Amino acid sequence: MTPRPRDVAVVAFAQSDHRRATPGLSETELLLPVLREVLDRAGLAPGEADFTCSGSSDYLAGRPFSFTLTLDGVGAWPPIAESHVEMDGAWALYEAWVKILTGEADTALVYAHGKSSAGDIRDVLTRQLDPCYLAPLWPDSVSLAALQAQALIDAGETDEDALAAIAARNRAAATDNPHAQLRGAVPHGDYVVRPLRTGDCPPVSDGAAAVVLAAGERARRMCPRPAWIRGIDHRIEPHDPGRRDLTDSPSTRLAAERAGAFDAPVDTAELHAPFTAQEVILRKALRLTGDVRVNPSGGALAAHPLMAAGLIRIGEAAARIHRGESHRALAHATSGPCLQQNLVAVLEGDPA
Repeated sequence: MTPRPRDVAVVAFAQSDHRRATPGLSETELLLPVLREVLDRAGLAPGEADFTCSGSSDYLAGRPFSFTLTLDGVGAWPPIAESHVEMDGAWALYEAWVKILTGEADTALVYAHGKSSAGDIRDVLTRQLDPCYLAPLWPDSVSLAALQAQALIDAGETDEDALAAIAARNRAAATDNPHAQLRGAVPHGDYVVRPLRTGDCPPVSDGAAAVVLAAGERARRMCPRPAWIRGIDHRIEPHDPGRRDLTDSPSTRLAAERAGAFDAPVDTAELHAPFTAQEVILRKALRLTGDVRVNPSGGALAAHPLMAAGLIRIGEAAARIHRGESHRALAHATSGPCLQQNLVAVLEGDPA
């Protein structure tokens, strides 16, 4: 008989106030208050979590093994069980979730951080492209997203007015989010790369986020209403955008199927859609109906700290469950150009 998998939950979430730039602040200084807050919420002392996993980017920080510096904020003595992914923190959460499922840990601290203002982020992101054929052309992240948006418009699935409405709705939802960078009525602006205007694109954001995971009864002792991870999966599509249908996201759909997102309705969806057109694609791939509240936090259009924005989507979905504002929520994270890599998590609260 196959043993039943352990129940794992998000029991605490914290994030920084996301800003256009944080001059004079190192990644460690940006992260430290967030770590203190999330550990306090979980009732853990520094170093008490059984496992620690982080997500960040050396390219973004501009130096190799940059994640080792933030361990000063975690507390590296006495020695801790620690790992790191060169990805958004949502993938660090996936690793920590697997660690707990295997029984090697009962609690885990997951964090992520990024200072997008440290350089020209549009140029930095070209380094994730195919180094032989695509990267030498220097197609920046906005240009690639514009190709995707134009493909959607040409297919008749959206138009520029609809994209502007998506931007306005997300930033209006962020009005009550104290951590958001852009809130309320934000001018849609001029074209950056047609058909995308400034309002269709994410802000440049510096920020950090952290969550604590725990298993079974330990989770219930740490949180009055844990956000149980009922399923989580991630999938990847071809590296070359030219080999993909940019109007669709089969990897998101497959990850959602494997995570059990279609087994029962969800009431909340936090989508990592840095560009307005990507929300159109994700809504279709995830089969989200009109009664699902999408991005009540404002999403990545309100704040987009690279390497942390996906983890924030999971944290925001979990926080709504903690507060009793949601029962079953979906969280999505992405990485790479034009929704290349996608992770989907399904979170649930205990019945009332």
